[in-house]
Amino acid sequence: MQPIVTTASGPVRGIRRDDGSVAFLGIPFAAPPVGERRFGAPQPPAPWTEVRDATAYGATPQRREEPDAIIPEPSVPGESTLNVNVFAPADADGLPVLVWIHGGGYSSGSPASPWYDGASFGRDGIVTVTVSYRLGFDGFGVIDGAPDNRGVRDWIAGLEWVQQNIAAFGGDPSRVTISGQSAGGGAVLTLLGMPSAQHLFHAAFSVSGALGDLSRDIARRRSIRLAELVGTEPTREGFLARTEAQLTKRQYEASLLGKTGLAATLATLADGLPWGPIVDGELITRPTVESIAAGVGADKPLLLGATDDEFTMVLDRAPRVLRFIPSCLALRALEKDRRTRRTWRAANPRLGPTPAVLGRFVTDRVFRSLVVRVAEARADAPTWAYRFSWVSPTKGWSYHCLDVPFWWDRLEEDHVAAHAGPHPPQSLADEMHGAAAAFVRTGAPGWPDWRSDPGTARVFGATSGLGVSAAAYDGALPLA
Repeated sequence: MQPIVTTASGPVRGIRRDDGSVAFLGIPFAAPPVGERRFGAPQPPAPWTEVRDATAYGATPQRREEPDAIIPEPSVPGESTLNVNVFAPADADGLPVLVWIHGGGYSSGSPASPWYDGASFGRDGIVTVTVSYRLGFDGFGVIDGAPDNRGVRDWIAGLEWVQQNIAAFGGDPSRVTISGQSAGGGAVLTLLGMPSAQHLFHAAFSVSGALGDLSRDIARRRSIRLAELVGTEPTREGFLARTEAQLTKRQYEASLLGKTGLAATLATLADGLPWGPIVDGELITRPTVESIAAGVGADKPLLLGATDDEFTMVLDRAPRVLRFIPSCLALRALEKDRRTRRTWRAANPRLGPTPAVLGRFVTDRVFRSLVVRVAEARADAPTWAYRFSWVSPTKGWSYHCLDVPFWWDRLEEDHVAAHAGPHPPQSLADEMHGAAAAFVRTGAPGWPDWRSDPGTARVFGATSGLGVSAAAYDGALPLA
């Protein structure tokens, strides 16, 4: 018999799996963000009385899959795009909860990935929830007559749904850990630094977090540029007169604000991600690290880290001539300050050819230095760091997203072999997934925290057998 659970909005029918666990897919936590609701704050879904089918993933804000995406994240058509998926063990009752926010640069991604199936955490006595949110301009553009940070408001609405409903699925609303990777990891840190979100979770786990923290001014200028590109006024009425496809097609171009060539390539380093959470002075009142340093979220355990070379593999497609340009010259394009360049290069003396140097610099600038800054900002708050150093046998780097199937213990899933090889080490997945599950259950992953010896982190997959090291992030210190 298929399981039926009654939520605050109405009853839903899910799937009972062979192992006895259950899955409820595509449950709306907010009304479809279409028509007059399109650029508004999320609204409660209309209640229902008949049992609603929850056996297939709901519509996704992502309308087409990214062709080069590492993680398989399907796009599902439809209007009701704000929904959650719940995975629970058989006969769950009062279990800890993991809420996952997907990545994708705040402009793509989907909660419907097979890599995010909660069965593995269910084996560890954890209820898992994956949540969707509005992406790109629809979620984060600045529009006259509309609230800012609509995507952030979607995260909050999803977490409010968890607080109100998760007990009916066997979860404990007082033991909610928020987690995510890339933009999802940045979302976790954003929420951790928001005073208004503190009641919605009790712990945070950020995987390769990429912060938004865009200034409202630059987000507004990008939004005005988008209006120009699609031929409308930068108002709510003007944007409503354009289709979602028209806006999505031009949103990346708009974010460049006319930059071309090398300036366009380096725009993310200089100006931040194209779209993402905005320091709007209302919902997000100050930059995330500043807020964390002020003590917001200090009562909550935090686990965070990054891979060694998040985007170095992108340079594998760079012209071969790049290999023959001295790294000291190439770095000038990424960092104008000579002293910073020299200090960072001294901290990273054995990186090899120029593509490896540039890739590590970008990794340190965007990801690894953020780990250090957040951990240091937390002072004596309970903070654990990790570093993922296992190198892909097919790509040659320890890169962005490669660690996700290890955290989720989903090595058998499609697309994993293309990145982790035909025989990825199950022992590494056991270590990493075990640490994640322990953190969700107990608030500690199983190694000394950051402050035990300043800089301490668990190194996963290193060939040198580092294990736990107080020097794991020394290479990123000059940029922190």
